[in-house]
Amino acid sequence: MVSALLNILWVVLGGLVMALGWWLAGLVCAITIVGLPWARSCFVIGAFALWPFGQEAISRRDLTGRHDLGTGALGLIGNVVWFLVAGWWLAIGHLTSALACFITIIGIPFGIQHIKLALIALAPVGMTVVPVRR
Repeated sequence: MVSALLNILWVVLGGLVMALGWWLAGLVCAITIVGLPWARSCFVIGAFALWPFGQEAISRRDLTGRHDLGTGALGLIGNVVWFLVAGWWLAIGHLTSALACFITIIGIPFGIQHIKLALIALAPVGMTVVPVRR
């Protein structure tokens, strides 16, 4: 119940803007053909940026216990390319939003989520979104 309330407030108070930023990056990646490996991640993380409370982003290696294409050397190269092309822009957007949220006490949980999303924006390859374990 608390997660749903926080998610509704998140969307109304600015989460939609950053989710749209992720989806725009996904569209640009899909259009360029070269960016197709990153497009799906943009859409998944965009949905996470729209509705973050009650979910968390973790490494697929931590989830499955084994390496895959995105968690190995190719994933590292993919993250470097992502950072240079789009990652730092999205991270700056999330950090700016976090600073705006930290102005009020009510905005602190939202600012913390923006910081988490900024870290994901720097290196999203090899990450997946799962429900929070309790």
